[in-house]
Amino acid sequence: MFDSLFKRLRADPAPDPLEANDARLALAALLVRLARVDHDYAEIEKAQIDRIVAKRYGLSTEEAATLRHGAEEVESTVGDTVHLTRLIKEAIPYIDRFALVVDLWRLVFADETRDHRENAFLRLVAKLVGVNDVDSAMARQEAAKPSA
Repeated sequence: MFDSLFKRLRADPAPDPLEANDARLALAALLVRLARVDHDYAEIEKAQIDRIVAKRYGLSTEEAATLRHGAEEVESTVGDTVHLTRLIKEAIPYIDRFALVVDLWRLVFADETRDHRENAFLRLVAKLVGVNDVDSAMARQEAAKPSA
């Protein structure tokens, strides 16, 4: 399941475009990386990741948890955030990358604690996936709105 994604992550300078399953796994791994950046990977963050990927990909609760477990493995073995974000940037259109930044901010807000490491990492990731500062700020505002 992970072989094709790992091959692309190791490719230099430019890997082949991601297939749909690899893109899902890469996006989920980025969510996991953000949740782990403050060294407190809480259950509420795991549940938020599951909700995000379930909604984004139309998955059941069990399917979302399975994707997250795979993403946890990928995140643990992939050292380079730059390669991961480059794959995402090349794989999905801008509007979907903007939506990803909204989801990343929702994950930051999930535990009701904004850690400076999460903030810094998210700002870096937004730039790496090609979302400009203005849109990143709009994404943060969108994520801060109460869910309907």
